[in-house]
Formats: sequence, C-alpha cells, structure tokens
Amino acid sequence: MKNLLTLLFLTFSLILTAQIHEPVKWQTTVEKISETEYILISKATIDAGWHLYAQDVIEDGPIPTLFTFDDQDAKLKLIGNTSEEEGHTIDDPIFNMEIKFFENSAVFKQKIRLTSPVNEINGTVEFMVCDDTRCLPPTEVDLLFTISKKTVITESIKKEGKPVVSIKKDSSSEKSLWGIFFIAFLSGFAALLTPCVFPMIPMTVSFFTKQSKTKAAGIKNAIIYGLSIIVIYVLLGILVSLLFGADALNALSTNVWFNVIFFVLLLVFAASFLGAFEIMLPNSWANKVDSQADRGGLIGIFFMALALAIVSFSCTGPIVGTLLVEAAAGGSQVGPIIGMLGFSSAIALPFALFAAFPGWLNSLPKSGGWLNTVKVVLGFLELALAFKFLSNADLVLQLHLLEREIFIAIWIAIFGALTFYLFGKIQLPHDSPVNHISVGRLSLGLIVLSFTIYMIPGLWGAPLNLISAFPPPQHYSESPYGVGFRQLGSGGGVSHSDIPDGAHLMAPNDILAFNDYDKGLAYAKKVRKPVMIDFTGHACVNCRKMEQNVWVNPKVLKMLKNDVVLISLYVDDKRKLNADEIVDSKLKPGKKLKYIGQKWSELQTIKYKTNTQPMYVLMDHTEENLIKPVAYTPDIDTYSNWLKEGISNFKK
Repeated sequence: MKNLLTLLFLTFSLILTAQIHEPVKWQTTVEKISETEYILISKATIDAGWHLYAQDVIEDGPIPTLFTFDDQDAKLKLIGNTSEEEGHTIDDPIFNMEIKFFENSAVFKQKIRLTSPVNEINGTVEFMVCDDTRCLPPTEVDLLFTISKKTVITESIKKEGKPVVSIKKDSSSEKSLWGIFFIAFLSGFAALLTPCVFPMIPMTVSFFTKQSKTKAAGIKNAIIYGLSIIVIYVLLGILVSLLFGADALNALSTNVWFNVIFFVLLLVFAASFLGAFEIMLPNSWANKVDSQADRGGLIGIFFMALALAIVSFSCTGPIVGTLLVEAAAGGSQVGPIIGMLGFSSAIALPFALFAAFPGWLNSLPKSGGWLNTVKVVLGFLELALAFKFLSNADLVLQLHLLEREIFIAIWIAIFGALTFYLFGKIQLPHDSPVNHISVGRLSLGLIVLSFTIYMIPGLWGAPLNLISAFPPPQHYSESPYGVGFRQLGSGGGVSHSDIPDGAHLMAPNDILAFNDYDKGLAYAKKVRKPVMIDFTGHACVNCRKMEQNVWVNPKVLKMLKNDVVLISLYVDDKRKLNADEIVDSKLKPGKKLKYIGQKWSELQTIKYKTNTQPMYVLMDHTEENLIKPVAYTPDIDTYSNWLKEGISNFKK
C-alpha cells in the first residue's frame, strides 16, 4: 500500500546532493567605437536559482558587484561608471531589504579611451551570489579583455591565491527529469479515464480500421495519429519554456507570489473537476480544426489529433496545467517539455495498441458514471496539491499561518471528504445515482480511508514519513514535540535538566546539539566523544528529510544521542554576529563577516571545499576527519554504516 500511495500522492521533487557550486561564469568581449575608444563588456552567466547582486547595494546587505580595471601606467582612461542592465528589484527575504539583482545573465559595460596602443586590458570583478535559501562566499575573478579588430571572447581566469573549487557533475537534474516524465506518464493514463477522452478511444480506432484498406494501413495511420498527439503536447511544453525562460521557471519554486498564484490556479482546476464549471476552449476552434481533418492524408490525421486535444480540454486542461506548473517549478527549462512528452505518450499509446489489436476493444469497460468518479477523484488530488504551494509561500515569509498541524488537518479533511464520496455518502454535480458501490470503488475508498487515518497521528507529532515532502517540517508547528509530549526519541542522550552551556535539545527526538563550533568542540573534548558537524540551513529541504526520515531510525538516533557531539551550523543564519565576533573574511581581504551564516559558510568553503547542504563531517578533537564527509544520504543503512565507521576510527 505504501508504494501505491507514493505513486498517487508524491509528486516529483528536485533531489539535491551536496556539491561545490560555482554558479557564475564570466565572459568578456570588446566593442570597438573608434580607433581610441572601446567598450569593455563583461557578461555573467548565472545558474538557475542564483542571484548576482548589482553594483549599488545598501549597507549591511550582500556584497555588491565591483569592477576594477588596470590603467596600465595611464595607457587608458575610464569614461564614466560601469553600466549595468535593469535587473530585478525586490524585497529580499534573506537580507530583509530592497535589493537589485540579476538572474540568468547580466551584462556590464565600461567605456574606455586609450592614450597608447595596448593589446590586452586586465580587470577584476568581485561579487556575491545567493539563492533564496543561502549565499556563497564573496568571490573575486580576473577578467581579460583582448583588443583586436574582431570581438574576442575569453573565459575568465581564477585569481591566484583564491580558493579554487571544481564543479561536480550534478545528476539530480537528470533524476528530476525522469521523475517529471514518470509522474506525467501516470497523469496521462489518469486523463485517459476521464469522460472527455475514454469514449474517444473506440471511436477513433474504429475510424482508422474501417477507413484503411488494409490492416497494416490502419495501424500505420493510428501510429501517425498517436505521434501527432505527442507532437501537439510537446509543442505546448516548448512554448511554455520559450515564453518563460530558465530564470523565470526557477522562480516558480521560490517566489512567494508565484506560489500563491499556483495555489489559486489549482483551486480553479479542482473546482472544475469537482463539477462547479467546465474549462473549455472556444467551440469555433474545434469547428475550424474539424474542417481541416476532412482533408485526409497526414495533414488530416494531424488535425484529427488536434481536434481531440481541443475537445477533451475540459478534462485534460487541468491535468496539463498542473503538470506544467509542477515541471516549471523544478527550475529546469526542459521540464515542461519532458512533462508533456510523458503525458502525451500515455495518451497516444492506447490508440496505437488498439489499432494493432482491435479485438482488445471488446475488453474495454463501457462508458458510464465511473468516468466522472475518476474526474472527481482527480479534483480532490488537485485540491490537496494546491495547499502545498500555499505552504511554500508561508514558509518563505515565515508567517506561521499554515503550520504543520493546520496543513495536515486540511489534508485529513480533503481525503476524508474523498472517502465519503467514494463510499457514496456525498454526491456532486454530474454524478449518476449510486445504487451500489463497485468493488473497484470500494477498494479505492478503503485505500483513501487508510491514508486519512494514517495522517491523523501527525496532528500529535508523528513524522508521517510517507508524505514528508509535503507538510511543513516538524519544527514549523505549534507543538514541535507533539501535543502532550516532551520527548519522542529513544533513550540515552542528555536530559532537559542537564543541558550544557551553548547546547539545546532538537525537537522532537531530543538530540543534544550545539550551534556554535567552538563550544561544541570544547564539550566533545570534555566528554571524550567525536564531533559530527552538520552543515545545514533553515530552508534546506534535504536537511529536513534527513532529520525526519533518517535520524529518527533507532540505530541512527542512538548513535547521534550517545556516541557523538552534534554541531549544527546554519549557513543561512541571518542573525548578526556580536561586535567582538566580527572578523575579516579570509576569502575576501578587507571584507567583514557580519552574519552568523557567513561565518559557517566560509568555514565550510575554505576547509571542506564545498558550499552546499546538507553536509556531514565526523572529526576528532584535533579537527581531523575520521572518515570522508557525506552529503544527502537517504539510505538508512548507508548513513548508519558511515556513522559506525567514523565512531570506530575515533576509538582506535
């Protein structure tokens, strides 16, 4: 049942692995104005999800982008200031101020005049990049501009003496695209079972088999029909990708207003499926397409497929819209294309198969009220998914309006209502009278009822691992320990009355944790235990998954509570350091580390040559690694063995 529920209720998510990031690449070109005047152009290519800040930033904000140019003993003169593009200006949720930044790409231009001939001009850019959950340490890059008759593009050169980190190939995007395709494929099969599509299968297949002179010709035409369906939906995915672009698509998953808009959009889709109204394209479109379908040949078949897409839009539209929203929210520009490929493949497959084997049509169930039941079930699922987007907006703003208990209560109400509907206790518009409940409907009702009952303990602090990717994390709740409880973890560890200075007990398992490196290390020396550093973030999704799904396992939890001293360092902690704790940045001489998160981020980058979370380090009291650090490790046995080996090495 767990696997079935997972397929029904878990949508794809980006599976992020800890890795080194170098999200900005610089290229330079030179534009010739005259024999002595040139424009030095610096173009930044920015990875999806990251922001490069402008040259003018308010004090106490992120480090601005700053250009310097070598005048080569007065051989060149700068004319005016370095110009930049319009960019975006928003109220930044990390720095809590209005900041201008760039996404996807940014172009900076500096006009110069040469007083003596030169072949190359050296420059430097220092900058800082952030995404909506973290910032990377300030970086300085050397720029090389080549003066010639033609524009020459040169890759930027890393300045010597600065930490140089390499980019590891990220397989998460590939995994995410497969997840998009799989979910979209399943959604396509769900769309087949709606009143607008299912009756079209025997009608269309019969048309091809009767109109074709031979069986082979009928099969060929049906295959062309299926391929035409795929082409139509993939073109829709391409259109969405081209209209928005990679930077806008990534913003869908992090921007508050986009998430609110998606919430409203999915509510509209759900209301349509539940029978409040129908979302339909203009009838004139269908009439014009039908007239083209009579032309015959390949063009006629293509327009028949287009007619199917238009006529069935009232059923497929909400599903297609939801898929495009989910795929786009993944931040990948090809996500909508892959989603439409999966969806249309599932739609097209039956037409080709039934054309090849017409006898199978006799085994199809007859159209009836059960088709509307499928549509209503999809409406309830759309409604449940809508609140995930509203939850995303609430988490980013930290409003605490949709905390964990409220979210779970809403889902219990939605799936509880779906249970009553499947058992025939609720009737909606377009439903046929329910004289009896079929075995299939009863079975689905029992599954949904079981899932609803499964969620109820979540109101009292149960982790609900099956749906851990959907509700807010356990700490984002009215009662982190669960109503009426103070401790959910297995024995061992430190009691509430014996917490050392600088430590706290993490809810809901009471794991002793420090948020200060020096205090945690000192305590580890005192109790003679190894140190486990947890580089984490308040908005780190995979960090929460590890804490809720892996750390709660008894064998892992026992080691975390009894055998190591945990130091959790939040790299996105925006609290200011005390005046006596502000130090110079080792990555950027002359700059100060003003925030707690900057301090831990710089530590991670310099010492471990990585800057993503989660990252786990086991070390001894001399701060030497006991075992190779690991990143996101959802497999409990693998993570447990890593802990065991590191602790064993400490005891040798």
